[in-house]
Amino acid sequence: MAVVSCKTPSIVTAPANKAIPESYTNSKDTTNMSNIPYKKFFKDKNLVDLIDIAINNNQELMITLQEIEIAKNDIRFRKGALLPTIGLRAGTGIEKVGRYTSQGAGDASTEISPGVGVPDALTDITIGAYANWEVDVWKKLRNSKKAAISRYLSTIEGKNFVVTNLISEVADNYYELLSLDSQLEIIKQNIKLQSNALEIVKIQKEAARTTELAVQKFQAEVLASQNMEFETLQKINEAENRINFLLGRFPQEIKRDKTDFLSLKATVVNSGIPSQLLANRPDIKQAELELVAAKLDVKVARAEFYPSLAISASVGLQAFKSSYLFNLPESLLYSLVGDIAGPLINRNAIKAEYSNANARQLQALYNYERTILNAYLEVATQLSKISNLDKSYNLKSQQVEALKRSIDISNDLFKSARVDYFEVLMTQRDALETTLELVDVKKEQLNSIVHVYKQLGGGWK
Repeated sequence: MAVVSCKTPSIVTAPANKAIPESYTNSKDTTNMSNIPYKKFFKDKNLVDLIDIAINNNQELMITLQEIEIAKNDIRFRKGALLPTIGLRAGTGIEKVGRYTSQGAGDASTEISPGVGVPDALTDITIGAYANWEVDVWKKLRNSKKAAISRYLSTIEGKNFVVTNLISEVADNYYELLSLDSQLEIIKQNIKLQSNALEIVKIQKEAARTTELAVQKFQAEVLASQNMEFETLQKINEAENRINFLLGRFPQEIKRDKTDFLSLKATVVNSGIPSQLLANRPDIKQAELELVAAKLDVKVARAEFYPSLAISASVGLQAFKSSYLFNLPESLLYSLVGDIAGPLINRNAIKAEYSNANARQLQALYNYERTILNAYLEVATQLSKISNLDKSYNLKSQQVEALKRSIDISNDLFKSARVDYFEVLMTQRDALETTLELVDVKKEQLNSIVHVYKQLGGGWK
């Protein structure tokens, strides 16, 4: 038995947490759209159905669910360490000692019964129960169990964060797919427009009002648009495959409504106040629970410097012959041992682990602060992006309308030979590019709403 009294190293003091700002844009409105379930947030039933499939089948989410099971089993392991270990033991063996030893000489002079001595070769038969228990004097085992519980809860928040990101990814790719459908339709309409212009140029060439150069230029423009059509078809296939991967299934057509993409309405954004991020964002809650676990790990490491109290006991039957095994009390054996032990010399390993626990605690604290800062900046940036995209979309819409009018004007002027074919080509090209850009801005608008919903912590509830 060894009893040790020693001074333990002090715990490293962490810097004070920085206060989170009170608002994003000077608004104190606490209405927060992250509280809306995704089935109500998204109005497109096809998108909701895809998200449902993804939540049930996505492999990354399934991996995360197994991490939760691992963490749950770790709690059971830590809880078991608090309880006595009880077991049963049964065994047999044979032993022959030298006659001219203290044990051999004693056996030779001992009679089991009158005229019957102890055999030279002794069989040892034992049946018994034993128990070992480490008394948790310094709460080392209890703190270890609490740390395991915090990490288990952390894995649940990690799963929620995966769900939030998964919903956002499915929605992003779905809107990408809808935008590509819209672009494909615009390209097809443009090909029809360019083909009509090509026929007009051919007629004018026959009438000697233009040259073969104009015909070839219009022909090249039609071919370029047709090439763009096939590029867009490939992008559609890739977008469908990305969605199928998120849904954990092999390639198949994604069910969707291919109506006018530009007519889709963006959801009104209600961002609430920054302090709500602490309760809504799973990654912040996960970092907070990891910090709690790291603090408990420091207490566990600190307790290693103190003496530990262990109690062991056993009771059973032992004899060298089976017929004597149940002769009580002669065959009865029992023991009860209490042991107090602690580190005395060469405590460097314990000090090193204690220092590591302190360092991991500071890492967890800085990670918690970084997660909060990142969450705030993500939301603030996305809100600014939504505002600027609204202005951009309005201006781009006006530009598209102006270019559509200019196409009709340029065609009329070209027919009356008041402008050359080059101006008609450039007008059609500008109208096509601007219309495709308008579709991209609409997609960015819809995706930015999805992103701010995710960044506010929506989707997992």
